[in-house]
Amino acid sequence: MLKETLFHKVVNSTIRPASHMAVLSRREIEQLRDVTGTGLHKLFRKCALAVLSSGSQVDNCEELMSMYPDFDIQVRERHQGIVLEVTNAPAEAFVDDQLIEGIRYHLFSVLRDILYLRDTTSNHKHLSPNMQISHEIFYRLRHAGAFHPGKKPNTVVCWGGHAIPVEEYDYTKEIGYYLGLRGIDICTGCGAGAMKGPMKGAAIAHAKQRHTKGRHIGLTEPGIIAAEAPNAIVNELIVMPDIEKRLEAFIRLGHVLVIFPGGVGTMEELLFVLGVLSHPENQDIELPIFLTGPESSGSYFDSVTRFIEMTLGSTALNLVRKVIGNPGLVAKQVNDSLMHVTRERRQHDDSFHYNWSLHIEGEFQEPFIPDHDAMAKLQLSRDLPTQVLAANLRRALSGIVSGNVKEQGVNAIREHGPFQIKGEPELMNAMDELLTSFARQGRMKVKGDYVPCYEIVKAFNSEESASITEPVTTL
Repeated sequence: MLKETLFHKVVNSTIRPASHMAVLSRREIEQLRDVTGTGLHKLFRKCALAVLSSGSQVDNCEELMSMYPDFDIQVRERHQGIVLEVTNAPAEAFVDDQLIEGIRYHLFSVLRDILYLRDTTSNHKHLSPNMQISHEIFYRLRHAGAFHPGKKPNTVVCWGGHAIPVEEYDYTKEIGYYLGLRGIDICTGCGAGAMKGPMKGAAIAHAKQRHTKGRHIGLTEPGIIAAEAPNAIVNELIVMPDIEKRLEAFIRLGHVLVIFPGGVGTMEELLFVLGVLSHPENQDIELPIFLTGPESSGSYFDSVTRFIEMTLGSTALNLVRKVIGNPGLVAKQVNDSLMHVTRERRQHDDSFHYNWSLHIEGEFQEPFIPDHDAMAKLQLSRDLPTQVLAANLRRALSGIVSGNVKEQGVNAIREHGPFQIKGEPELMNAMDELLTSFARQGRMKVKGDYVPCYEIVKAFNSEESASITEPVTTL
């Protein structure tokens, strides 16, 4: 039933389930109704509103909730199974009072995975802690139907910004188109911009090739789903419990990485995979990484590669291949790389669908809560092993993403002021240079004049670093 509020058209409706989610246990229903801190209702309500607002230009959870303050969603048990009752939901998600089918799929995917977050499944105490987490990720992906065991390596993970210029977005569509002509599947963070473009291009190419089983996999997590609601092309939506498990899922599920221009979040993702591959036990792992964009993005990738070389060194830089302004060449090299990955998996007797051979240390798996104390305690020195330094640089950037985008981080900055990030002066200068270039290129999330959520400081020496700092720069 369509209604109008003061500002927005809203709908009250009963939504029937998609696929196997028709049956839930009484306990699961209780969790979804529970509005206390231990319940799931608040989390499900936020994620559901984001899904129902797919296509909106709003990418801030607080703003979205303020636009629909009376929105609610409740699970009701019926004799034929469960239904969802929504009140004051965005009318754009409905046609003639019927929920758009793709949004129905996304909504029940969120329901499925939020419930599964409470299922610890990891019952392997004989394994090391990091392998327990890798097994947990495996079970979550299997639960979501992400594995197609009989299929050769064919999944390309695409990372990049959700707010990028038109020419960069069009370039991501071209890449997706040339990949799709080769029958290649796409996996992204499922949002807009560089996450939507490759899927859109691939979908057109798959249709031309009469390829009816193309996969457009979207990997997200509850903390960012409101800022990056699933785009309409995603046909497999998977919600991981946190950023770290999401990132590990990307590199264990995917076979090749293609990285488009983005902002701090994209740099965080790149540091994650470079740190993992820099571990000595991963030196023989085949996980090709391509940096690509239109000619206009040349300065962006110059900044990125200069930062990698200045912080992690030339060995880490050699793990990436940069191809600018040539989508056809990128697609051909990606296709060749998939054949190399197939041979490597066979040689190591590793599965095609989940890269068990990757060794991932705890610093890449443990959720990082970027509060002021945690940010101030980060060790940033080139004396550290490359993989540890990469992990800490990623954490620093994760804090910056939180302070700019996420509700909890934004509120912390409002209350306590900017994060204080300290470390080796040359490293901090490199980070300052990188983030300054991002701000000048419009790749930092700003409204009006840019106000940074951090201050870069340097330690006089390692003994004094815990208590005496000196500001270097702020943007």
